[in-house]
Amino acid sequence: MKELLKQSITKHIDLSESETEAFCNLFQQKRIEKKLFLLKEGDVCKFEGFVLKGLFRVYHIDSKGFEQILYFAIENWWITDIDSFTNEKPSQLFIEAIEDSEVLLISKKDKEFAYMHIPQIEKLFRVMTQKTHVALQRRMIDNLSKTADQRYIEFIEKYPQLFQRLTNIQIAAYLGISHEFLSKIRKKIAGKMKTG
Repeated sequence: MKELLKQSITKHIDLSESETEAFCNLFQQKRIEKKLFLLKEGDVCKFEGFVLKGLFRVYHIDSKGFEQILYFAIENWWITDIDSFTNEKPSQLFIEAIEDSEVLLISKKDKEFAYMHIPQIEKLFRVMTQKTHVALQRRMIDNLSKTADQRYIEFIEKYPQLFQRLTNIQIAAYLGISHEFLSKIRKKIAGKMKTG
């Protein structure tokens, strides 16, 4: 199963086989059943995770009780609450398995050990952090400048393999709209496709 992690590493940095093996051995494999949590709000996040199999949602519940999904994580994606993990403070997020899933988890101590003994690992996490920043920045700009219809269409086009695995309620929570409003958008798009 660690082959997936090795492939992900080699996309970003060059390591020797022994360095790759040593880094991969710092991870613990964990199975999470559907609807169970890898992290709950109020807990300190003690891991960065790499998804081997399955699907997770990372979300926050606002003061009105509405669920706001920050992102989904499928195979080959990383998951964590970076604020809680880095600053060792209680998380504001939930990380829940939407499907039966498997992840590889690395602790802060083991990550720092890797930084010390395999310097290239710091570059790996820097590259991944930059990619995450870019994705979040684009998402913020889209939320501020695009209509819900445009965001929905772009989500389907950008993540077709993910879209098939989610419910309308989950997609609506990601887009920041109500389930009812999403149903209207879907009907409108379906109507345009029929007339177009």
